[in-house]
Amino acid sequence: MIEQSHHAAESETSIAPTFGASGEEDITYIPVTGSSPRENYDVLVGHNLLKKIPDILGNTAHKILVIHPRALRATGELVMEDLRKVGYQSFGAEIPDAEEAKHHQVAAFCWQVLGQNDFTRTDAIISVGGGAITDVAGFVAATWLRGVRVIHIPTTLLGMVDAAVGGKTGINTAEGKNLVGAFWPPSAVLCEIGTLRTLPEHELLTGMAEVVKCGFIADPQILDSIEANPEKIRDSQSSIVRDLIERAVRVKAEVVSEDLRESGRREILNYGHTLGHAIERAERYQWRHGAAVAVGMVYAAELALAAGYLNETIVDRTRAILKSLNLPVGYRGDRWKELLETMRRDKKARGSLLRFIVLEELGKPRVYEVPDDSILYMTYQEIAE
Repeated sequence: MIEQSHHAAESETSIAPTFGASGEEDITYIPVTGSSPRENYDVLVGHNLLKKIPDILGNTAHKILVIHPRALRATGELVMEDLRKVGYQSFGAEIPDAEEAKHHQVAAFCWQVLGQNDFTRTDAIISVGGGAITDVAGFVAATWLRGVRVIHIPTTLLGMVDAAVGGKTGINTAEGKNLVGAFWPPSAVLCEIGTLRTLPEHELLTGMAEVVKCGFIADPQILDSIEANPEKIRDSQSSIVRDLIERAVRVKAEVVSEDLRESGRREILNYGHTLGHAIERAERYQWRHGAAVAVGMVYAAELALAAGYLNETIVDRTRAILKSLNLPVGYRGDRWKELLETMRRDKKARGSLLRFIVLEELGKPRVYEVPDDSILYMTYQEIAE
């Protein structure tokens, strides 16, 4: 499993990204607060962030395992080399790319590396990669010796704005996505803007779906910015993209700080995800997460319209923004039965009623417990292709 070369529809690029264009310190700190000091950490956005690792881990950690996908071997080695220079013993665990990584055999492989190298509770793990790598590395950190420290270095836009912030970790099973996992906040998240240089445009834009989500549920300025800068949002090194990353991280950090364990407000971050996760499973995880969430947001907007919460203007705006990012806004009409079954099994379901996050207006999300499957089916016809 670990040795095989598996690639999702588009795997991460294999060119080593540059960590920081200049030597200057240019860092934005976004705090995330948990229910105890152990759960407090910062998300750092900027350049040359690797040198902050000793400040974050202090001198209690001696060994660090760097978990990275095959496609980012050069980057993983760069991080390991940097760690050695500042006195840590560093080890590497190379795992499959994208969703293929989120498998119990991959977690077991990482545990094996930790065990064979005598990692103790004061040692640490660093993840280097996209959202899937963050998820599995966080899960490995949460479970090894009942929890060791982890720092995430997300190398995709999706990883920066979504997976790396919030402490949710997980792996997939045959029955569905993220059904096995733990809440395990990292010690820090380093969003090194330079790593996005080598990200293909398609991947940048699918990651933008999670940024759009933050715009609809909490910060409409994000939507204005995307609409006003169609060219700059395609350039990962532009000041606009950096501002969007910081805004999206702030939205997520604020929500997560209030509700680490998803008992209340955190549920709003699932906007677009109920149907989105079902589409990902129907596509055997060959669709990018952002593409599936885009369709899910259109569906949630149509559902809110049908329930009388939302007006047509916001539904149209949802479609227009997502189309401008080359993201899908509909899905196959013949898959409804399968999608409904998957949604019933989703973690977001409570008892027999399906729960969706919908909007009452821009920046004002709410839970909608759909009383009748026929409403779901009729709404699906609005996005069916």
